[in-house]
Amino acid sequence: MENYTMEGRTYRYYGQEAPLYPFGYGLSYTTFRYRDLVLSPPVLPVCANLSVSVVLENTGMRDSEEVVQLYLRWEQSSVPVPRWQLVAFRRVTVLAGREAKLSFQVLAEQRAVWAQDWQLEPGTFTLFAGGQQPGQKTRVPSEVLSAQFSVTGTARPLHGC
Repeated sequence: MENYTMEGRTYRYYGQEAPLYPFGYGLSYTTFRYRDLVLSPPVLPVCANLSVSVVLENTGMRDSEEVVQLYLRWEQSSVPVPRWQLVAFRRVTVLAGREAKLSFQVLAEQRAVWAQDWQLEPGTFTLFAGGQQPGQKTRVPSEVLSAQFSVTGTARPLHGC
């Protein structure tokens, strides 16, 4: 085998075609609302980590669990990258009518791209937070929040940080 490219071979690289059952697909016995997505800092150096917080509210009548998912999208990259990449997830139990504030860390290495070596590149990124993948069509309403952040500096090998 000489062609190791993943393009057209995995849902992450299918282009605009969505998978039949994407990660996080399923039903719930209640409804959730996401709000207050905060990225800190909104502009960070190429080797820095990103802090993320989001509030998850159970707006339904039953206690339930939700799998909160964070996806990263490169707005421009020197090499082909996935449409978005899962960078964090957490299963959370939220009582009916209550809310939970969740905190995550997106590590610099999760932004690395393969260009003969793992590289960190400056640029603009979008982070998505919700109970499903961005743009996923489901029978149950679910929202996905998004926010952008910028990485400054010059491209460098991941091991150089």
